[in-house]
Amino acid sequence: MLTPTLDELLALRHQAQGMGLVSDLQVATPLSGLYASVFRGQGMDFDEVREYRYGDEIRNLDWRVTARMGKPFLKVYREERERSVMLCIDTGAHMAFGTQGTFKSVQAARVAALLGWSAQSHGDRVGGLVFGQGREQFFRPNRSQRAFSQLLRALTTSSEHATAPAETALSHALQVLSRSTATGALLFIIADLNQIEPQALQKTLTLVHQRHEVVLIAIDDIADYQLPAIGQVCFVNAAGEQVQVNLNSAIGRQDYRLQWEQRRHELIQLTRRLNVNFFTVATDQDVYQSVLTGLRQRAEQQRAHR
Repeated sequence: MLTPTLDELLALRHQAQGMGLVSDLQVATPLSGLYASVFRGQGMDFDEVREYRYGDEIRNLDWRVTARMGKPFLKVYREERERSVMLCIDTGAHMAFGTQGTFKSVQAARVAALLGWSAQSHGDRVGGLVFGQGREQFFRPNRSQRAFSQLLRALTTSSEHATAPAETALSHALQVLSRSTATGALLFIIADLNQIEPQALQKTLTLVHQRHEVVLIAIDDIADYQLPAIGQVCFVNAAGEQVQVNLNSAIGRQDYRLQWEQRRHELIQLTRRLNVNFFTVATDQDVYQSVLTGLRQRAEQQRAHR
């Protein structure tokens, strides 16, 4: 199937939030806990000053109170109660591809569902933008599960509409998303980034990142960088031109792999310069574990910069 079923995406709510059986209490899964620690973080509302305890963040010390009392005291903040989380999901024709596991379109929808349900479990408003098939579909941030289900439903339908080139479609989608969303939102961009040159993404991503926190998630398939030796194959490039390629050539396959690695290296360098979180999810990987790994990487980076 080129798209997942709505029931599958709705069922991911339990994996994202986690329901414990001990004392009938809800228990946070690793994904839910990581979402909270990575993207909720310290709120901006000052709550109180209390005495320092072992393990507290030293950067939160209240030096004036500490000097006056002769022992360390800490500023305590209340966690922000809600945040706008926007899921920007690529549904272009190039997402109807996958050689192992599933299609990119299915994996992208699963990633969006997991992140959306996790955000909702922490009281965040969840909305999104579905792009790549004609006109974008915009969903305003909302705490309602019913509203989020409408976004998920949009990911279960395919369209035959002609699409713009991937670079143009993503660039325009990001501009629409940035203009339509209040400053300070958390944007998850879930797309096939193999179709996009990093240089073409830089300007738009820089502008969006100035107003919002951005997480870039690339949906990959092994055939994006490792071509099989299956003889003469006809490819169609971004300009619509047909190109004949002999995949039996080991040198040709290696050259293709090196070009892919160079583009991916440039993309990673771009995200590091902008301090944009970036991770990948492959079509043949468990989507839950892939997202968990991506969030863990973000948490480790945050700890390293403290």
